[in-house]
Formats: sequence, structure tokens, C-alpha cells
Amino acid sequence: HRNLQKLSLFGDISILQQHGSISNTYLGKVDPDGKKIKQIQQLFEEILGNSRQLKWLSCGFMLQIVTPTSLSSLSNPIANTMEHLSLLDNHIPGNTTLITAVELERFVSLRSLALDFCDFTAEMARVLADSNHVPLHRLSLLVHSVSIMHKSLDNMPEDENWKALTRNSTNLRVYIMAFDVKSDDMLRILKPSIPLERIHFDSYVTCVSGAVVDLISRQYDKFLTHFILMNDVIDMSGFPDLSDNRNEDPLVLLAWRCTRLSLLAIHGYTVWAHNLIAIARLRGSDLKVLEVTEESIDFDQGELADQDVDPVHNLIEQVSLGLDRPWHAVMDIELLSVFTEPTRHFYREMQSFSEGV
Repeated sequence: HRNLQKLSLFGDISILQQHGSISNTYLGKVDPDGKKIKQIQQLFEEILGNSRQLKWLSCGFMLQIVTPTSLSSLSNPIANTMEHLSLLDNHIPGNTTLITAVELERFVSLRSLALDFCDFTAEMARVLADSNHVPLHRLSLLVHSVSIMHKSLDNMPEDENWKALTRNSTNLRVYIMAFDVKSDDMLRILKPSIPLERIHFDSYVTCVSGAVVDLISRQYDKFLTHFILMNDVIDMSGFPDLSDNRNEDPLVLLAWRCTRLSLLAIHGYTVWAHNLIAIARLRGSDLKVLEVTEESIDFDQGELADQDVDPVHNLIEQVSLGLDRPWHAVMDIELLSVFTEPTRHFYREMQSFSEGV
């Protein structure tokens, strides 16, 4: 493995999860005294220690395999020439981080980086903004409610940190996936100077607010290409309606302001048929992917009252005309391109986003 150039490890934690959080009982049964985990941790560190050509190191949700000391196994020449690094594990106890700002100083050639948002501190942003660091092109950040609960948002980059980082890295683009994050936290996280290209909200418990969508459309209109809203909340009272008590629907405003939008996927939020038609007309054929599950679409009374027009047929026809290609709603949630277990989706997207440098 001295010739190893790319090491990518992904742990499928969905089998251990109950409602988005990991059950420790299963781990306790498999490895009661923690010996197996220790062995694997040592093997991982040996691989890193013996590497001579490693350029890409990606570790996602490999439960407890990566520890805060793992990266110290890498020699300086390897750390200095590494181009991609992703360390993601929302299962480390307390406020431990897998990498510190001091450790990151060795990685002067990174072009892409993926971390838990709570691990990406203002200090790290300063390290990456330093002129001895090659410009960073891709930054993927996973914001998880569990992580926010155990760690905190107090050390996150402020707007001036983002400004400094984008001065050194003018082509930097950011991908954020937020999982069950409260709207108040989201409004704190979304600093104006983040060059946010992709955002994905996923939830079992906490839905996104219209205010957050509105902020995104105003702040990131120059950058945003991907916007994904997924909601698996089991709520019998129906899906949340972002346009509640607002003159303009936030999703329509997003399509109007974000002229580079090429992917919009929605499930589990109410999308009014007339707004969906407006979105298709606003972005036209530049909107390469428009995925909305059938159960998310609703019709207002006026549309349903018109005896001469079948509302569903009219919707399909109007959206297809707007997009200049045949379109229909997604009939089964499993057919959504973004429908998978959230961490798996983030890992897959992060890899292709990072490769696009």
C-alpha cells in the first residue's frame, strides 16, 4: 500500500440507527471490550504511517475508527501534499474533534475538505486563509443536530473569517447538509460571505422555516445551484407550508433570485401547483433537475373548482412547457435521486463535489 493514492472508507451506520441517532447497545454486543475497535484503529494508523503517495483520504462514519490522534500517523511530506481530506463521524463522544486547526497547518496543499460543521472553527478558516496554503476549492460541511447538542456553535467562523478565506480562495464553493437543525441555529450558521453552492436540508424532527429559505435566496443568489428539501416527519396534520402568511412563496423567490439554480428537489413540504408552475417558468430549461414528490403537491380551491380543466394534467403540461421538456411528479419517494439514508447521500455527493475541482 505504499503506492496507495486514494483511500476512501464509508461506514453504513443506517443499520445502527433509530430515528437518526445511533444505538450503542448494538456496538456493545459486537465488541463488548472494545478490542476489535482498537485493532482496527491501529491498522488504520499503520496504513497512514506507511503511505508514501496518498493524495486523497476520506473517512465517513467509520464508527470510532478515526481518532483525534489518527492523522498524526501521516508523515509531514504526505500531509504537505495531500489534496483531499474528509473526516466525518457524528459518533465521537463529547466535544472531541478529529482534527484541530494546528493539525490542519500541515495540510498546505488541500484543494477540498469535508468536516462536521462544529469541527470547522474560525481558527481553521484562518489557517486555510493563510497565503502559504494553496487555494481551497471545495468545502463540504455536515451540520447535525446531535453534533450541535454535544459540541457548540460558539467557535464557528464569523463573516470576516469567510471573507478572508474567499480572498485567498477565490474559487471556493461550499456544500452544506443540515440534518434536523433548528431554524434559529441555521440563521446563525448562514453567514453572508459563505460562497454557498449547494444546500440540503433533511429532517426527521425539525423542519426548515420560510425565513431560512428566504435568507438563502437573498444571500447566495450568485452561487446557489443545488437546493434540496427533504422531510420525513411523521405528522398527520400534513406537510409544512413555507408560504404560510407570506405574500410571496419563499421557493418561488428562490427560483427568481438564484439564477444559477440547476437542481431543486422537494419532499415532505407543501408545494402549491401554481408555485411549481412559476418555478418552472422562472428557471426554464436551466433547471436541469426538478424533483417533487406527488404527495407534496397541493392544489388551491380555484384550481380544483374549474370543471373544464383537470388540475393534475394542467400542472404536468404547464411545468413541462416551462422547463421545455417532459416533466412529471415523482410518484414514489424511493425514486428520488436524493432519496437515501442522509449520511450516505452526503458522503456520495461530497465525493463528486470534491472531485469537481
